[in-house]
Amino acid sequence: MAKRFFPVLSAPLVVFLLSLSSCFTAEMSLEEYNAYHTGGVEALLDKTIVKPYGGEAFRPGVLGGTWNSVVTGEPKSFNHIIAEQDSATAEIVGAMTDYLVDYDMIKRQWKPRIAVPEIRIDEEAGKLDLLYTLREDLYWSYSNSEEKIKVTSDDVVFWYDEVCGDPAVQSSGYYGQFLTLEDGTEARITIEKIDDRRFVFHFPRIVAEPLLATNMDFGPAHVYKKTKETGGAEGMKGIFTVAADPKSIPSMGKWFLTEYSSGQRLVFKRNPSFWEKDGRGTSIPYYEKYIVQIIPEENTQLLMFKERKTDSYRLRPTDLSDLLNKKNPDYAVFSAEGALSAPFWTFNQNPAGKDSTKYSWFTRKEFRQAMSCLLNRDRIISQVYRGLAESKLDFFPEPNLFYNPDISNTYLYDPRRALELLTSIGFKREGGILKDGEGRAVEFDLTIQSESTIYSDIASILMDELSKAGIKLNVRTVDFQKLVESLFTTFEWDSVFIGLSGSNIFPTQGSNVWPSSGNLHMWYPNQESPATDWEARVDELYHAGEYTIDKEKARGIWDEYQRIIIEQCPIISLFRMRGFFALRDKWDFSNVYYDNIHGAETRFVYLR
Repeated sequence: MAKRFFPVLSAPLVVFLLSLSSCFTAEMSLEEYNAYHTGGVEALLDKTIVKPYGGEAFRPGVLGGTWNSVVTGEPKSFNHIIAEQDSATAEIVGAMTDYLVDYDMIKRQWKPRIAVPEIRIDEEAGKLDLLYTLREDLYWSYSNSEEKIKVTSDDVVFWYDEVCGDPAVQSSGYYGQFLTLEDGTEARITIEKIDDRRFVFHFPRIVAEPLLATNMDFGPAHVYKKTKETGGAEGMKGIFTVAADPKSIPSMGKWFLTEYSSGQRLVFKRNPSFWEKDGRGTSIPYYEKYIVQIIPEENTQLLMFKERKTDSYRLRPTDLSDLLNKKNPDYAVFSAEGALSAPFWTFNQNPAGKDSTKYSWFTRKEFRQAMSCLLNRDRIISQVYRGLAESKLDFFPEPNLFYNPDISNTYLYDPRRALELLTSIGFKREGGILKDGEGRAVEFDLTIQSESTIYSDIASILMDELSKAGIKLNVRTVDFQKLVESLFTTFEWDSVFIGLSGSNIFPTQGSNVWPSSGNLHMWYPNQESPATDWEARVDELYHAGEYTIDKEKARGIWDEYQRIIIEQCPIISLFRMRGFFALRDKWDFSNVYYDNIHGAETRFVYLR
């Protein structure tokens, strides 16, 4: 299924955590490295299809076929609220709902999706209204029933007020509903129903991106509202569990979930009433069934593709030679430039652990900068990614209007500089062991999820590089849900590899990540007031940029914002891997595109 960019009310959610396994990529010899990088990579790339999406119209296709795919994670629920904190759940729920508007990354402008927006600005009052009008052809329907329930303003208003807007629900969308006024107080963006198809958001002040602040998906109010009346916030979280009959879940999206076998597979059936249609009036997708096997292990996923049990596969660098050099393949491999975003390495600065020795290390920017100087990026790119990746050194990606190529991380691999930084805050080497000012040996954990061989390799290399500096790094693998729980609830972790969805295409994406009060302000969430001067300044800049309409004035604000975060190193960005996507040639490639902005565009794919 195609990847789409969804700027939403809440900040990006956790989508994947990087992983460790026993599979470590052995270092190449000098001869192997030279052979690989003097034509090997280029020869492989020449065998791929480069076809970025440029806004082309899609050709009408034909109905029929079954798409076979895989997912790595087991869903925690089929609940729209739980989907905010569980990527596997989000992927399933996302197939059964939709967003108000979308963003055209090529034209850099908003476009309607299930609603048409209209902005009304009152400059004299300094306020703004954003009116949405829903499409007429939106329905909640069921796979085993002819019943159709109209999607109305009531769904959106209920979701905004009673789900995202209820603190007891603990929705990440809650944080995006409040604006800081010029006098420093906060005021809420309110919503008002006009009629069944129209509703309006009232902004207490003018903002630069009102559509970003209000774009949202939502669940069926006719189900969740009744549950909340009897069971409250926790009652709502308890519906549509994995034990529920999938056919009882209403959909307004492309798919109905019809079957779920724990640890095995999910089966979706095409929704013939889905609003998005081709030029002939046929609802997409064209294929009738979507079968998803639950396969956590990447090597098994590769094997299934080679055995023709799946229709697509996202290649790792180590897969290229095998798949691209096969004689007479029944598939093609598409390639794209490096991803816009990258996972990162971050350290726990939550005072819940202030009695820990590590807390005194992690809260020093010099320590974090030193860790960035011990991350051997070139070694990882050549050894793990086979040269098919690049370091993520900037903060905003290139499509962001305020991307500045002159602002990037300068704390690159340099063990001598790392030692100088550590020495400046009282650390020293004794007998090959790094110790802090009180003589305590430096040792801490890196927590990662347990599936991905690529990220296990990164962790292993990092462990080796830190050991050369006298630091002992313990790599811990944990279940995804346990890791999410530690980030949101227990706060029992030292450092983690983690990734967030979205790419900061808009600077104000991340209302629950970058401001210090956010529940996903990774290193120290839910701060009542900024814990540090630099976080206080980031808060000020974030909100100033949010309300600055003049692009040139905003540029200065966002430049300072980026420089502070990069200098302080609360996160150390890792790598942007070049993308590869294999697709069976039983599918017609006319409507298939692949690039680092849209991902695999397969919404309009059909059988040859």
